[in-house]
Amino acid sequence: MTRQMLQHLMSAEGQSRSAHTVEVFGWIMLAEALLVMLAPHQVAALLQLPALGEQAANYFRLMGLLLGGLGMLYVVSGRLNALGFVFASMLDRPLVPFIMATLWYLEIVPAPLALVFAVSDTVSVLWTLAAWRAEEAGNPAA
Repeated sequence: MTRQMLQHLMSAEGQSRSAHTVEVFGWIMLAEALLVMLAPHQVAALLQLPALGEQAANYFRLMGLLLGGLGMLYVVSGRLNALGFVFASMLDRPLVPFIMATLWYLEIVPAPLALVFAVSDTVSVLWTLAAWRAEEAGNPAA
């Protein structure tokens, strides 16, 4: 079973269009995680966050590690064509803009960071939804 899963992971044979969108979103998350872990001060400056002290930079790196774990989950689920995960992600990702808006309003998260997450999740879930609907309509190549 493990060998078969690894082979499927390497080839992504039979991957649906919607699963592909989830995989791509996962690769984006992995790239973001890598940037946060390797260059936390530069990423913080890009997002217009206050300068990070040593402890804050390490916590930011920890956030990058968690983001990377989630990205890996998206990549693997997309590669394995886990349609249950694809569907679940379409329930989860639309909540992110509302959560980010609340966190920004409560002054927990700065506006640039909230905006990055809100836009990223909104665009990606709309792409996944369009692919899902095309598959449901019998047009998997759309």
